[in-house]
Amino acid sequence: MESQHTIAREASRSGPGVHSGKAARLVIRPAAAGEGVAFIRSDLGGARIPASALAAETPGMGTNLNGEGGASVATVEHFLAACAGAGIDNLVAELDGPELPILDGSSKNFVELIEEAGLAAQSAPRKRLKILKPVEVRDGVKFARLSPHEGFAASIVIDFGAGPIGRQALSFAMTPGSFAREIAWARTFGFARDAEAARAAGKALGASLDNTIVVDGDAIRNPGGLRAPDEFVRHKMLDVIGDMFLAGGPIDGLYEAEQPGHLMNNRLLREVFGDPSAFAWTSA
Repeated sequence: MESQHTIAREASRSGPGVHSGKAARLVIRPAAAGEGVAFIRSDLGGARIPASALAAETPGMGTNLNGEGGASVATVEHFLAACAGAGIDNLVAELDGPELPILDGSSKNFVELIEEAGLAAQSAPRKRLKILKPVEVRDGVKFARLSPHEGFAASIVIDFGAGPIGRQALSFAMTPGSFAREIAWARTFGFARDAEAARAAGKALGASLDNTIVVDGDAIRNPGGLRAPDEFVRHKMLDVIGDMFLAGGPIDGLYEAEQPGHLMNNRLLREVFGDPSAFAWTSA
């Protein structure tokens, strides 16, 4: 039997959110078997916000969640990707602000946070979302698809035309330790040409060269450059993994996409859950 897991002890990190620019302290705590992952807004009277695809909004620059009494939490995908990579099923993430800290713009610091807290096996069996038939959503040339597969694997393509990103492809299989080695360190990115408009819209107020790869024409502004030539597509894979965590359990399925994004990822999960013949919950 594959057991559910939570964390062994409390741990925390603090920092500004990439969009709000507001500082927040994230404290992770163990949760009982079967409770899943939930966010608690301590600054809003302890309002609970479930990590669920059906509670998600995807405004285009991140994945946000809505919960009790209109409470919300923004930019959850990097943290949830770390939970997926670590094999977390149950956890309480308490936050005293509106958005997860961006930290270095990747999941690396969240992986280290979970490692600091340690893992604890629980007596309940782990539930998995088994994909029974292909389900797909499309938007022009863009698409995202889940198909039957043993375990979780993903294959994605991004295409930004000319420039330092260009067209990049990546395949990934979730195995013990693979997320931390191959994906977690890839940082979010943005374009210098979009910065003014984003800030005018109340976005990217906490973005800086410390937490975002900035593409300026054919150049990378960050003094240290890239962590890998394909860091861009690796970060897109990170986003996919974080968004798919909102299924409520690890997925037994193959995810394939051309130019994926948060909105399409959420549409895909909602499409799956809208067709009872497309999935089944199983215990490993």
